[in-house]
Amino acid sequence: MTALLGAERTGLTDLEDESVHILREVVGTFARPVLLFSGGKDSIVLLRLAEKAFWPGRVPFPVMHVDTGHNFPEVLEFRDRRVAELDVRLVVASVQASIDRGRVRERPGMSRNPLQTVTLLDAIAEHRFDAVLGGARRDEERARAKERVFSVRDEFGQWDPRNQRPELWELYNGRHSPGEHVRVFPLSNWTELDVWRYIRRERIEVPSIYYAHRREVFSRDGMLLAVTPWTEPGPGEAVRSETVRYRTVGDATCTGAVLSAAATVDEVVAETAVSTITERGATRADDRASEAAMEDRKREGYF
Repeated sequence: MTALLGAERTGLTDLEDESVHILREVVGTFARPVLLFSGGKDSIVLLRLAEKAFWPGRVPFPVMHVDTGHNFPEVLEFRDRRVAELDVRLVVASVQASIDRGRVRERPGMSRNPLQTVTLLDAIAEHRFDAVLGGARRDEERARAKERVFSVRDEFGQWDPRNQRPELWELYNGRHSPGEHVRVFPLSNWTELDVWRYIRRERIEVPSIYYAHRREVFSRDGMLLAVTPWTEPGPGEAVRSETVRYRTVGDATCTGAVLSAAATVDEVVAETAVSTITERGATRADDRASEAAMEDRKREGYF
């Protein structure tokens, strides 16, 4: 057991060192980086790594949340509290504002998640961000497994999976032309289990919905959706109270809960260690639209 714990600590330290190196490379290479911060576990870990990378100085870039307006209140409360603790600037890119300006059109009864792409690209252009840091990991989904750590987006914000740069010996190429920007993924080589083990090791606080709690839910398309102002049961969708937790958090209209009694970080680590399906595959409706749903959205500019 001691040997296993030692190996775990060594592995996490190696991942931490790699991520810290990437974060410092970004600050040394780009003029206007920003970190995407939703209050989800991956962005929480990424922000903690940024805090470590530049300690004792402040995190030297703002954070941005692409807000669909359909968020879990526990997560928004955590987002605002964490930003205040670190005294970093929060940029909120609002999907509702994009709808109001006519930049995107909302379809009744459909999730706003796909609308985030235009909102994100508009915010990048408005603030002239040249590097956008995110907590995406390669183990989450096959399209994300194709991405480099430094992933160039063209002047339209689009990604070409066939035109990527080699990254040998941890050498990252941030060169880009005017109008282009680079998406950066410091957690690329982490897994969901690594993230939770790091949360345990660092004693990092996460929103309460990541742990088991009672919630009113109903079944739809093989997922448990919470009863919210934006997700209400339809005909034949019975509401019931269940003990659940969330493996990932995002727009409430397309993020499902899982039945779970894991109420502590140790219990979540143990549960995650035996899971055979990624958190996005288990609980994100927007990734089920097709085999290439995520890749199609990433080509258009989604994160």
